[in-house]
Amino acid sequence: MATLNDVAKKANVSKMTVSRVINHPEQVTDELKTLVIQAMKELNYRPNTAARALVNNRTLVIKFFILEKMSTTEPYYMNLLTGIAKGLEAEQYSLQLVTQNNFDIGLCDGYIMTGVRQKDYEWISRATKPVVLFGENDRGYDFIDTDNKQGVSAATQHVLDLGYEKVVYIGIDINEKFEKSRESGYKEVMEKNHKETTAFHFKNHSSLSSQFIEENWHLFEPNTAFVCSSDRLALGIERGILKMNGSIPNDYGIVGHDGVFLDQIAYPRLTTMRQPVVEMGEACAKMILKKIAENGKSQGNLVFESTLVERGSTRKKS
Repeated sequence: MATLNDVAKKANVSKMTVSRVINHPEQVTDELKTLVIQAMKELNYRPNTAARALVNNRTLVIKFFILEKMSTTEPYYMNLLTGIAKGLEAEQYSLQLVTQNNFDIGLCDGYIMTGVRQKDYEWISRATKPVVLFGENDRGYDFIDTDNKQGVSAATQHVLDLGYEKVVYIGIDINEKFEKSRESGYKEVMEKNHKETTAFHFKNHSSLSSQFIEENWHLFEPNTAFVCSSDRLALGIERGILKMNGSIPNDYGIVGHDGVFLDQIAYPRLTTMRQPVVEMGEACAKMILKKIAENGKSQGNLVFESTLVERGSTRKKS
C-alpha cells in the first residue's frame, strides 16, 4: 500500500506539501495540487480519513434535518439525499439523517436543513456549526432553492398561451417565503395579461384539493386552467375534475410544481415545473463544505430555474 512518502517521491515534492494538499488545499498552488493529485492517482493512494479529520479538528459528519412530515409515496427526499451524498462524497464526508429531537446529540461539522417553518428559527439559531437551508427564507440564512416566482410565472404564462381563458392558482396553505414567491409569480403574470386572479389554498394533501373541486364544481367553467404550487395538489385537482366528468386537457388544464414522481403516476400525466432536486442537493453539500472551510463565512443564496415539462394535463400547442 502506497504511503505519504511514496506520493512525495512520485510528485518530487516534500511530505509536508503532500500533507497540505490533503488537509489544507487552499494553501497550495494549483500546479502543486495537480502534481500531487496525479501522483496519488497513479499510486492508488487514499488519505487516512480519520487522521485527516483529527488534523483539521473535524468530525467529517454533516447532519441533515428534514423538519416536515415525509411522505413514503414519493421519492422527493430520496433525490435530495442522493444529491447531498454525491456532493459530500468527494470530500469523504458522511451524511447523518437526524430528527429535531436529536438536534443536540452527537458531533458534526455543519447542518443542512429542509422543511423549515417560522417556528423552527429560534431552534435553528442555537446551532453552533455552519447552517445551510434547502428552501427560500427571509431570515438571512444561506439557502439553495429553485426560483419559485419564475417557476409559477412560467406555468401561468404557458396556460395562457395555450388559450385557457381563466387561470386559477391552487396554493399551499402556509405562511412561508417560498409559497409567497410562487403566488406572486402567478399574480404578476395575470396582471400583466389583464386577467382576473383567483386563488385557493389548502394543506399540501391531494385529498383536500380533490374534495374542493367536487364540492365547488359549479365555479369552474370549461376553458379553465389550474396552476398548482405542488404536484400533490395538482394530482388532487386532476382527480376531482375527472370525478366530475370534466375533460382534461380540452376543457380543463393543470400544471403542477416539483416534477419528481407524482407527475408521472397521474393520468393524464401532469404537466409540471420540474425542479432539479439532485443537482440542488449536490449544491447544498458543496455550499456547506465551503462554509466550513471558510470558518462559517456566509455563502449567500444559489437559485436554480425549474423547467416546464409538458404532458397530458394541458393542451398541445396549435
